Amino acid sequence: MEKKVKTKIWPVDKHVNKLCESEAVEEAARLLKQNEVVAFPTETVYGLGANACSDEAIEKIFHAKGRPSDNPLIVHIYSKKQLHDIVQHVPKLAEKLIDAFWPGPLTIIFPKTEAISEKATAGLSTVAVRMPNHPVALALLEKADVPVAAPSANRSGKPSPTSAEHVLEDLRDEIAGVLDGGTTDVGVESTVIDVTGTHVEILRPGGITREQIEAVVGKENVRQPTSVTGKVKSPGMKYTHYSPNAPLYLVLSPERMQELIEAEKAEGKRVGVLTTEENADNYEADYVHACGKRADLKTVAGQLYESLRQFDAKNVDVIISEAFPKEGIGAAIMNRLEKAAAKIIP
Repeated sequence: MEKKVKTKIWPVDKHVNKLCESEAVEEAARLLKQNEVVAFPTETVYGLGANACSDEAIEKIFHAKGRPSDNPLIVHIYSKKQLHDIVQHVPKLAEKLIDAFWPGPLTIIFPKTEAISEKATAGLSTVAVRMPNHPVALALLEKADVPVAAPSANRSGKPSPTSAEHVLEDLRDEIAGVLDGGTTDVGVESTVIDVTGTHVEILRPGGITREQIEAVVGKENVRQPTSVTGKVKSPGMKYTHYSPNAPLYLVLSPERMQELIEAEKAEGKRVGVLTTEENADNYEADYVHACGKRADLKTVAGQLYESLRQFDAKNVDVIISEAFPKEGIGAAIMNRLEKAAAKIIP
């Protein structure tokens, strides 16, 4: 497990026909079936994939990422037939959401079968499953023909990767290879829901919004979990995530932004600001980064992790970030910023 490997990089043109037959996908699939770990693009972020049925393969994910073993993984599939092989049953609410959003950035938690490694589910009786909406991911999953556990392909706790370059920054020579399918689209991870009870519980906001889910199953059937206690069923619920090297201060009151920038600069710190195109000229700091448009929060979500990594490249001492509305995709953006924040300032 300690042995270093030479990480292969497979460029993939996701627009070519018959991706399943491309040499890159074939080699990556072969390595997956040999219980090696391979990174690949999805529509959300790059995933770090391994055979979800193999304890040996799953252990390699946790080792490469430095991920706590009690943090469950999401299993990726390419067909509904695969789903029925790994879960005990599919509730009617889940069927409606699958029809509406698969393939896509929605992860659903089901009671699992014994086919899935207990290491992948952190010993839980449930498994989180999704069908990604990315041609390279689907081609790889089909060619490998095994359920693939895949957390984000980064060091645990750091910003998730939205390009092959980000994967290599964190995991070069720790994993067998990376399928390079370009930059991801959604930019934040999938929404995770639990359908093992009588309602849909949203455990992690993501690429599918609460409003979209309610439109399919009705507001009365959607709930937010009241608290997180004991073992968690979903990644992203327990540990600090998405953090750049410098401490990030999430500022809830816009009028306090420049005041806090000046206070940090007065202490001799190199200050970075995370803002949007509309507000970029409003701040005087050492480095001001515009992350998308406030008028279109999908652009903020798509650029968020790349933006956080930019602050590492600029060697700032502290990052002061604007807050965003928690409606629509803004709920996912704020969830990630809150998880990344060293301080949340009213």
